[in-house]
Amino acid sequence: MPNGKADVERFNQVVLPHLGDALALARWLTGNATDAEDVVQDACIKAYAGIAGYAGGNARAWLLTIVRNACYTWLARNRPRGIVSVGDLNDLDDMGTAQGVSSLLAENQETDLIAKADAAALEAAIAALPEPFRETLVLRDINGLSYREIADMLDVPLGTVMSRLARARGQLVTELGSAR
Repeated sequence: MPNGKADVERFNQVVLPHLGDALALARWLTGNATDAEDVVQDACIKAYAGIAGYAGGNARAWLLTIVRNACYTWLARNRPRGIVSVGDLNDLDDMGTAQGVSSLLAENQETDLIAKADAAALEAAIAALPEPFRETLVLRDINGLSYREIADMLDVPLGTVMSRLARARGQLVTELGSAR
């Protein structure tokens, strides 16, 4: 239970610096910005309620774990199991997805269009990955978490994280290679 000013300050130090990453993860898992904002709001409420119990360590991984759990709770409540929305891929442009693919925008319009098409193809390929692979890829390659942090977050062995990541990357290479 939060206890006032000290918890507000701790929340501001622990959670607020990582809100961008939290929103990015929620967007990838829910498929659109509006749902992601709802999930992150819920996750922030949960993080604030539990801030007194935060034992230190990697604050980013702690928050992303809360966001991940909030996403799956929200998805279970609001979407039938068989439906996964990938939303509007333009929503993802401002997230700096795929480690700056969208920053490839260059000097002329032709290069700009090519870069946007490549970024959109990458985003679509990531969105099409099976959920465990997409989640692992986003946590590692977009959010930059370590293998150990991902294994702890997903409650799976380290080898499973490595395997999922290798398979996700392989599927991306195959998908993007066949698109050319």
